[in-house]
Amino acid sequence: MTGILASVDQRTQLAGHNRLELLLFSMDGRQQYGINVFKVQEVIQCPPLTHVPHSHPVIRGIAKLRGKTIPVMDLAMAIGKRPVDDVQDKFVIITEYNRSVQGFLVSKVQRIVNMNWGDILPPPRGTGKNSYMTAVTKIDDQLVEIIDVEKVLAEVTGSEAELSGELLASSDREADVPREVLVVDDSSVARNQIKRTLDQLGVNCVLKRDGRQALEQLKAWVEEGTPLDERLLMIVSDIEMPEMDGYTLTREIRSDERLKEVYVLLHTSLSGVFNNAMVERVGANQFIAKFNPDLLAGAVLDRIKAIRDARHAA
Repeated sequence: MTGILASVDQRTQLAGHNRLELLLFSMDGRQQYGINVFKVQEVIQCPPLTHVPHSHPVIRGIAKLRGKTIPVMDLAMAIGKRPVDDVQDKFVIITEYNRSVQGFLVSKVQRIVNMNWGDILPPPRGTGKNSYMTAVTKIDDQLVEIIDVEKVLAEVTGSEAELSGELLASSDREADVPREVLVVDDSSVARNQIKRTLDQLGVNCVLKRDGRQALEQLKAWVEEGTPLDERLLMIVSDIEMPEMDGYTLTREIRSDERLKEVYVLLHTSLSGVFNNAMVERVGANQFIAKFNPDLLAGAVLDRIKAIRDARHAA
């Protein structure tokens, strides 16, 4: 497994071109699952695990890795399947999501495949709200499910959307600026977290699940005749999304004369210096990592203040 994540620098060239690489794995049978390589730090044989009393049942234990203590979650159990047995011959995918590092216990890790986000599709119609699929694709005529890891983490570790009293007190609900935010995220959990956060600021959210839907909404608003700067405060967009990712959405916005002035904040569980560089390359205005409600609310309030100050100065 030591070579499976080699040449990460080459993979950074995929971003901004609506492409990604998936690490394929399985948990309890023939069904294959995928996870974006950029969220994976390494893949290791399952190390000795120390049980933590009173922890969530999905957490099989903690592992010591390079001086750090990392919780290891049974991913099959987390999505309602049979727990992985005999962990000694299984694998742990070490990932970074939402500012935290955790391991996911899986049965087998297969290979990495290069994909176009256009080939990553939303879950089939009729998939219930209790589903853990955030997207699907086909590889070698076999269905691959992409798990809504943010939903898993929210259920295991909890999710917060309550703002601090200081931020609530600073919220200027009377500001004569647009109060609508276009929220773009393929995770229903993430969309709802953002909505609950912005509801507390008196900001209305229009929710879309991928970049293509968001772009169609922006163009529809333009065709209605209402100037976007009178309607839309900003876009808050995830990066990883089926059909069209956040980087490509941003590039499409900047290349359209009718849309190019829209303020775009990329809000993602992907983190690191690489993403800050990509923000500049594709023309986004700001990047923040998920999920800190005060940080997100602060960015929205800063945008409101900037618009208000600009109008007063005009």
